[in-house]
Amino acid sequence: MRLMRIGAAGQERPAALVDEGQYVDLSDVVPDLDEAFLGSGGLDRLHEVAAARIEVGQVLSLGDVRIGSPIARPHQILCIGLNYSDHAAETGQAVPDEPILFTKSPNTMAGPDDDVRIPRGSTKTDWEVELGVVIGRRASYLDSVDDARAAIAGYCVVNDVSERAFQMERGGQWSKGKSAETFNPCGPWLVTPDEVPDVLALDMWLDVNGVRRQTGSTSTMVFDPFFLVHYLSQFLVLEPGDLINTGTPPGVGLGLKPPVFLAPGDVMELGITGLGSQRQQVVGPR
Repeated sequence: MRLMRIGAAGQERPAALVDEGQYVDLSDVVPDLDEAFLGSGGLDRLHEVAAARIEVGQVLSLGDVRIGSPIARPHQILCIGLNYSDHAAETGQAVPDEPILFTKSPNTMAGPDDDVRIPRGSTKTDWEVELGVVIGRRASYLDSVDDARAAIAGYCVVNDVSERAFQMERGGQWSKGKSAETFNPCGPWLVTPDEVPDVLALDMWLDVNGVRRQTGSTSTMVFDPFFLVHYLSQFLVLEPGDLINTGTPPGVGLGLKPPVFLAPGDVMELGITGLGSQRQQVVGPR
């Protein structure tokens, strides 16, 4: 199942994708795709409802309807740094022995095609295509990787937009370079695990102004999603709807020679096999 939230920002309603450009409305069944929905086992109920509505032809056209983030604002966005060995190499850093964890403000969440706004004072805003992992049930001190697998509600495309000067040159943790408004475009869909035969065999790509910048595969992750969920559960409580950004392959602007960063008017296009694609225009500061 491919779930999404459609409508104006702040007024999104749940839906399920049928085919490209078509959906069934689910807003009369569940108010939102959020913690309460996921934590109550709502995915199973929606699968049955969506299948029944498709069978009787209750299919609508997306047209120009805005697609928002496929999950409502989570408790937390957890991010894993340097989780692709070739990306670590391009930034001149060693592959970590354990996952590098940092957080991103939950209010960075944006729709997959919403504008990305460069923050005030930015000189080094960068792009990062990533696999997002959405938690489906409360998880703490999970006993095994198999338990972690069962705790995953689904997967999505994420652009982990980053301001490198804020991240690396202003002291402290990375979060200040990750948490500007619009810095976490997510979606278009939450794809349930049954629709992803092998999450470690997904191609990833990102273009800036039509030029391919990132080409990668989840097969080169240092720490896979199941390990990450199990690992994180040993340190903190994962809540339904929480999002984990699992790292980016090589080709970020910081790693180019010379480095290249985003400017107003630039267009980013990115995607992951089977999880959909995004398109954002870059706009200037408020």
